[in-house]
Order: sequence, then structure tokens, then C-alpha cells
Amino acid sequence: MTKPPLLPLFLDELDSPVGRLTIVVDADRRLHALGWCDGHDRMDDQLRAWGSRLSRAADPSGISSALRAYFGGELHAIDALPVVFEGTPFQNSVWSALRQIPCGETRSYGEIARAIGNPAAVRAVGLANGANPIGIVVPCHRVIGADGSLTGYGGGLERKRWLLAHERSELPLFRGVSEPTL
Repeated sequence: MTKPPLLPLFLDELDSPVGRLTIVVDADRRLHALGWCDGHDRMDDQLRAWGSRLSRAADPSGISSALRAYFGGELHAIDALPVVFEGTPFQNSVWSALRQIPCGETRSYGEIARAIGNPAAVRAVGLANGANPIGIVVPCHRVIGADGSLTGYGGGLERKRWLLAHERSELPLFRGVSEPTL
């Protein structure tokens, strides 16, 4: 059996209120990676691995526009973006569960473990969450500690805090408040 041809990938970069993002999309309009440009070896390693398959493109598949809308306050602009999960079956189940967390809400690692039917896998959920290659759209920033504390985030806790506050500003309780407290 022959392997299907590898799809070309398109790369764009986007300035956001909390830093520059790298976006990687395939020819079928699916998001493969979304991450911060500043000092994240995992993203750099993945971009090198994709190598010649990568071409620069402005706003590939409208993904950059959807992210601009999200950062501009249209928080649900990214909800239905198509993604490609390229992890283990366990990681893919965690990442799928992350996409089910409603905007403006959070879940603990334990809640995610229970949601995927593996309540003892709290630490493994944490590792899968940390390996998520599609930040923001696959909202690993919405996962917090069981005690409600902000825990690790690949983009840094300040970005996580900002993203959560940005998403919570849509809730009626915070309407008109520029920086909701967490």
C-alpha cells in the first residue's frame, strides 16, 4: 500500500494583545499548530520537522482572521475551526475534551480525566494538556488546578491569566469591566 501524499502546510504569524503567534494550516483548511513565537522549542522543532512542506501564506483558510476576531471580542469566532490532532490516542482524547470546555469556563485536570473516562489519569491529562500543539483553539488555558489555582501554561501564566479574563469578560457579570479578577 502506498502512503498518501503529504499535504503542504501554510504558515502565518499574527500579532495578538499578548504576543506574536505562529499558525500552521494544511491545504484542507485544518489547523495543525498554533503557538507563541517567543522561545518555545516545541513549536520550533515541529516547524523544522515540517521543513519544505511549509510555505508562508497570509491568513490561510481565514484562521488568522478568526483569531483576530477572537482577540477583538468575538470569543466564539474560533469555536468551529477545524483542527488535526496528531498525538497519541490518549492525547487526542484529552484535546477533544478541551474543545468541549465552554468559553468563559474552566475545568480541573481531574474533571478532564473523568470526562474521558479515566479518572485516575490526572497526571497524564496534565502531560497531554502541556503537549497540546494548538493553543487557544484547543483551549488548554481553560484547565486549572483542583483548588482553582492557575497552573502551568506553555505561554506563561500571565498569558493564561489574560486569556481567561478575556473570555470571562463576555459573561454578564463582567460586562463593562475591563479586567475581571480571577
